[in-house]
Amino acid sequence: MPETKLGNVVGPMTLTESEVHFYQQEGYLVLPGFVDQAAVETLREEVFEALAANGVSRESLQRASETADKLRQCSQYLSGSALDRLINCEETLAVASQLIGGRAVRYLPFTAVKAGGGGGTFHFHQDNNYTRHDPALGSINIWVALEDMTPDNGCLGIVPRSHQNQQIPSRNSDDGDQHQQVEVDPLSCLPIRMRAGDAVAFSRWTVHGSGPNVTDAPRVAYALQYHREDVRWLDRTSGQWRLLVDNPRTATLPVDSLGSQ
Repeated sequence: MPETKLGNVVGPMTLTESEVHFYQQEGYLVLPGFVDQAAVETLREEVFEALAANGVSRESLQRASETADKLRQCSQYLSGSALDRLINCEETLAVASQLIGGRAVRYLPFTAVKAGGGGGTFHFHQDNNYTRHDPALGSINIWVALEDMTPDNGCLGIVPRSHQNQQIPSRNSDDGDQHQQVEVDPLSCLPIRMRAGDAVAFSRWTVHGSGPNVTDAPRVAYALQYHREDVRWLDRTSGQWRLLVDNPRTATLPVDSLGSQ
């Protein structure tokens, strides 16, 4: 695929000491205008293309028909694409590095699409309820809105300062799938209203989730994940902790063609 003809997908953004402090204290930080407006529509189209190539059509995302429609995830992205530049550009890595306090290494990027017409609740959880990272605060998720986000279309909700509780026990979600769920007071959750191109960064201990999408259009976002060079992950099969830079958890390099994962 020829390289997408766009300017910068992410512009230079040097965070202030107070912004980094806010992130450390609250467990999250909103990043207004993280993505250049000229790139938003291209990124959105590439998200749909990646999902379609892996069996989830754009048409099926217009109206939810199954539990999986609460979050459609795909980690494939094309070499030279706008997604490639979003994930791997120096500007994105610089923001992640500032917030985690060391050089950011790509972990697992993925589409975060909730189908329209009733795409369901994604229960409150910590990212560390899935693959365990240590130190957990050495990893980060930068969640990018590719359209305006409100409670009506299932915007991300975050429980401020929940990372201070460290690791919270989880269970399989009430939907009966393998997604995880923690018990929190719903009133403690802050809906993160965003404009297309905004992002919100949060740690692997920060409790977050999203409500149903009651609009007639899919909610489209993209999750960027990074870790510091000293972060280990728990291999549950062997019970051993493995250094992520030496033993990557997943293959996240760009691909030359999209297809079934």
